[in-house]
Formats: sequence, structure tokens, C-alpha cells
Amino acid sequence: MVDFHLLCTVKYNLNTPNYTWLMASLTDQITAFFSGNDSAADEGLRDLFITELKSVYYTEKQIVDALTKQANAATSDEVRAAFLQHQEETREQINRIDDIFRILSVAAGQHASKAVDGLIEDAQAVINDTEEGSLTRDAALIIIAQKTEHLEIAAYGSLLTLSRVLGFDQSAELLAQTLEEEKATDRKLTELAESFVNQQAKEEETPGSHHEGRTPHFDPDDPNTNVTIGGTLGI
Repeated sequence: MVDFHLLCTVKYNLNTPNYTWLMASLTDQITAFFSGNDSAADEGLRDLFITELKSVYYTEKQIVDALTKQANAATSDEVRAAFLQHQEETREQINRIDDIFRILSVAAGQHASKAVDGLIEDAQAVINDTEEGSLTRDAALIIIAQKTEHLEIAAYGSLLTLSRVLGFDQSAELLAQTLEEEKATDRKLTELAESFVNQQAKEEETPGSHHEGRTPHFDPDDPNTNVTIGGTLGI
């Protein structure tokens, strides 16, 4: 990495005979850093990549367990099926992370994430605080599910970028596959939320209501739409 102590030394030794050597050394370090030939920087990024990989591994393990309870708590068959489908998808994503650990010859491990722990706690609070058999519960569960998806999208997007910088081509391919699945799940949840929320809104609308005649603005067929527009429920 760039030696900033050396940079300070240069600043205070401009008139010394060693100035030329110091500047050449600093220039070499800067060139190596930005050209990707800095072994110390590569090692640091590799460590960061592995730490983040362990964090998303922990995240997926927690999610796959939590989805059973969330699916069982859902009111509609559609929401329940969506959660169970994503649970199976999550199991496959865990397998891909195992593959990445093997590719890198790193022992599989988990790094605790307070972010996913908090989301799972929020999901349980939603179940406790909403009426069983209500669509309000389904709406709240979808909100939590999409918050979780956005966490995963951010995590996998960052890992994908790091893997490409580090030249981990096989890992990048696996991460890209999972990232696209997470984005697709997010889109499906939005479509599901709008389908039943708008249906309920039509039944509950009264003349003059500001909701009257409102139509969904989310286009599930738009390939450029990767995450929720205007909030989880599109409202």
C-alpha cells in the first residue's frame, strides 16, 4: 500500500540529497497501488472479501431458518409459497458460497451480522403485532422480506465488485448468479404486494377517496427495474 509516512518524509526533506530517491520510491508505490500490482493492497482486499463472504454466509444461514416461521405465519397461499420458494433458492445460494470457499481454499466460516439479526427480530415482532389471518400481516412480512433482500443485494453486489477486482473469476460468476436471483425475488415481492394491496384498496375505496382509480406503477416486465419503486408496497 502507499506509505503515507514516506509521503510526510518527502514533504519535510525537499532539500536533502535523498529527495530524488524518496520521490521515486513514492511514485513506484502509487503506480503499483493504482495498477493493481500492490501485493499488500491485494492481500487487504482478499481479507475483506473473505470477511464479507463469511458475513453473507451467516446471513443466508439465518434467513433459511427464519423463512420457515415466516411462511407459516403468512395469511395468503401466495405469500407463503413465495417465502418457501425463496427458502429453497437460499439453500442453493448457501451451496454456492460453499463452492467459493472451496475455490479459494478457505475453510467455510460465519461472521455474525447484526443487520440480519435485527431484521429477523423485526419479522417476529410483525408476527406478534399483527392479527392472524389478516392481509396486514402479509403486507408487513413482505416489507421485512424486501428489507432483507435489499441487504443481500448490497452484500452480493459488493462481493461481486471485489471478486472482479481481485481476479476471482469463478467466484464472480457464482456471485453474479446469486445477485440476479436476489433482484428477481425483490421484483416478485413487489408484484405480489401490489397485486393484493391494490385489490383490497379497490374494495375499500369510497367516492372521492384520494386512492380512487389509482393503478399500479410498477412494471414487473421492465428489465431495468431491479428494486422496489416508491417503497415496498409501491405506495
